[in-house]
Amino acid sequence: MAQPSRKLKPLPHKHVLYERAVQTPHHEAAFADRVYRRLNGRPASRLREDFCGTAAIACQWVRRRRSNTAVGLDLHRPTLDWGATHHLAKLPANARQRVTLLNRSVLSPGPGTGSMDLILALNFSYWVFKDRPTLLRYFRSVHRSLARRGVFILDIYGGPDSLEELRERRTIGGRKRGFTYIWDQARVDHITNETLCHIHFRFPDGRSIRKAFTYDWRIWTIPEVRDVLADAGFSRTTVYWEGDDDRGGGNGVFRPQKHGEPGKAFIAYIVAQR
Repeated sequence: MAQPSRKLKPLPHKHVLYERAVQTPHHEAAFADRVYRRLNGRPASRLREDFCGTAAIACQWVRRRRSNTAVGLDLHRPTLDWGATHHLAKLPANARQRVTLLNRSVLSPGPGTGSMDLILALNFSYWVFKDRPTLLRYFRSVHRSLARRGVFILDIYGGPDSLEELRERRTIGGRKRGFTYIWDQARVDHITNETLCHIHFRFPDGRSIRKAFTYDWRIWTIPEVRDVLADAGFSRTTVYWEGDDDRGGGNGVFRPQKHGEPGKAFIAYIVAQR
């Protein structure tokens, strides 16, 4: 007699997988808090998370202090709704009231998004702007939205590997109970610096989620971004470079640097001061 087939458990939601593999909201909120305090000698209060997706960082921000408020902007309503259910709804009531999620473009953020101490554009999200005029328009909008002595924080990656068509795999949570995160740089155009990237997830039982996320970007370099920030009116920019773990990778510690060490790949923050 044939044995009944074993019922497979449903796969985790792609946003859960993404947050486990890519995001560290506690680190991002702590880094932004530390940088602002270092530059201004006082803590920040009002934060805006641009391209916020599930708003994990915005929700983490209001957990840090009762005086903190956060605004999240994103064009994709289903992702905002998922974040409202899985992050915002889990906050204590007093913290939940200090988060506002808006289904708006960062190019035209609208009422309630100005006078910010901090604005974040992370996970390389601003690379969706492929031409300089549009990127300048975005940076000028951010500049207008910041309070006096406000700070804008972006992240950026680069190095020779960023210009190659490649796949990188990383196991998250162990081989038996975890999953494999796959970063797929499917196409790179060396004339336009446009790149098409995907995130795939693979599981120990052989199942996978292909193209869970797709990014149609332009690869921007640090000098290019700093030049556009200057043209947008920012008074100063500083690059926070990641330290070396002595095994060919980063150690997760970012400090201000004037020069970057050569390597195949890097991740850095650009901190722009109004």
